[in-house]
Amino acid sequence: QVQLVESGGGLVQAGGSLRLSCAASGRTSSFVYVGWFRQAPGKEREFAAGITWWGGSTYYADSVKGRFAISRDNAKNTVYLQMNSLKPEDTATYYCAASSRSVTDARQYAYWGQGTQVTVSS
Repeated sequence: QVQLVESGGGLVQAGGSLRLSCAASGRTSSFVYVGWFRQAPGKEREFAAGITWWGGSTYYADSVKGRFAISRDNAKNTVYLQMNSLKPEDTATYYCAASSRSVTDARQYAYWGQGTQVTVSS
C-alpha cells in the first residue's frame, strides 16, 4: 500500500514563496515518476512539475517554468515543490502523485495524495 501526504500549503501574497512537501510511504520502489498537479475551482487538474524518482530528471509546465523547482530526497522518501514568484493564478489545490508510466498524464498516475491548498492573494 502506498500513501502520499502533502503539506506546506497556505495563504501567501503575490510574489511570495511556499514550499510543498510530499511524504511517501509503502512500496516506493515502484515509483518511476512523482508529479505535482494542481486544480483550481471549475478547472481541470493540470500538470505542474514532475521528477523521476531514481534519476532526478525534472519536468515543468510552461506556466511554472523558471518559478517552481521540484526536488526529491530519497532517504526521506519526500518530494518537494519550491514555488517562488507566486501569482494569483497559481491558486489551486496541489496534489502529489506517483506513477510508473507517465510524467505529465494524470490518468497514468496510480497513487494520489489528499491535496494541499495554495492561495495567492493579489
